[in-house]
Amino acid sequence: MNDTTASRRTLLAGMTVAGMALAGLAGMATSARAGSRAIAHGGPSITLWPGEVPGAPAKPPARAFQQRSTDPTFDDRWMTGVASPSIEVRRPAYQDGSAAIIIPGGGYGFLSVDNEGEEQARWLTERGVTCFILYYRLPGEGWSNRATVPLQDVQRAVRIVRSRAAEFAIDAKRISVLGFSAGGHLAGSIATRFDERVYAPVDAADRLSARPDLVGMIYPVVTLAQSFVHAGSRDALLGPGSSVAARKAASVENRVTEATPPVFLTHASDDGLVPIANSLAMYGALLEKNPPAELHAFDKGGHGFGARLAADVPAHAWPDLFHAYGRRQGIFTAGPDKR
Repeated sequence: MNDTTASRRTLLAGMTVAGMALAGLAGMATSARAGSRAIAHGGPSITLWPGEVPGAPAKPPARAFQQRSTDPTFDDRWMTGVASPSIEVRRPAYQDGSAAIIIPGGGYGFLSVDNEGEEQARWLTERGVTCFILYYRLPGEGWSNRATVPLQDVQRAVRIVRSRAAEFAIDAKRISVLGFSAGGHLAGSIATRFDERVYAPVDAADRLSARPDLVGMIYPVVTLAQSFVHAGSRDALLGPGSSVAARKAASVENRVTEATPPVFLTHASDDGLVPIANSLAMYGALLEKNPPAELHAFDKGGHGFGARLAADVPAHAWPDLFHAYGRRQGIFTAGPDKR
C-alpha cells in the first residue's frame, strides 16, 4: 500500500463531512501513458441538469480541489463543492462501441477524481471504451433529500449517455457503470434502483431506462445497516442519527432482484477501511436472486488502490478481469489488435 492509499484511509476512517474544507485548485489536464495505442481525449463536459438542480441549497457549494500527491508530475486530486453535477467525457482513438460511466469514491464526502476517475478512464480508453466520469453531488453539502441526491445524478447520467449514444458512436445497450468504494455503493444503487423514481422528469432523456448493462463494484461500500458498515459513508449519505429503516433501505444487498444487471465485484481481504464482508454480502445476495455475477477476492491490496498496485500485488489484475467479464457479457470487445 502506498502513501496515497494510507493517507486516504486515514481521512476516510475519521472524517466528519460537515467539517471538511478542501482547497487548492489543481490543473484538470488529462495525462496518458507513453506508448498507449488509444489515448483518452478530454471533453466535452456535459451538465446533468439543464435548469435548476433538484433540491439546490440557497447557497450552492463552491468547487474546490485538494492535491494529495507531493509529486508535481502526479495528479491525485480530491474534489468537493459539486454545485452543478456533470459527466466528463474521455474518448478513445479507437472505439469499440461501448461506454463506461465511472463513479469515483470518497465516502460521499469528496470525489477521488484522479485515482478513481481519470486513471480508470485511461486504461478503459486504451481498450476502446468511451468513458464518462461522473461528478456527482455530495449529500452533506446542503441538498434536500440527501439520501437520494447521488442516485438522482447517476440515474440522470445513464439516461443522458443512452440518449446521446449516436453522438458518441456507442451502443445504447452496452453501457457499463464502474464505481469505487462509496462510488461502488452508488454503482450498486443504480444496479438495483434504476427504476425507482427519485426526481421529476426534465426532458426526453428521462423517458429512457436508467438500467446499466454491466456494473463493476470495486472495494465497494455495500451495507449501511450491518456490523461491517463503513460508518463515514453511511452518515455522509443519510445524515447522523439515521433510522434503522433508512439504513436498511439504502443497503445495496437488500435491493438485489432478478432484474439486476450483471455485476463484477473485487475486494482485498486486507482492506482495513471497508471490510471485504461488504462484497461477500453483495455476492451472496446476487447468488440468491441469480443475476449474472462474478467476485474476485484477493489477500492483498488494501483500500483505495485504483489501478496503481504493483505487479507483484495480486489485486493489480482486477482491470483485466473486469474487462474480460465485460467481454463475456457482450459489453466490451477484445480490440482491433486481438480479433
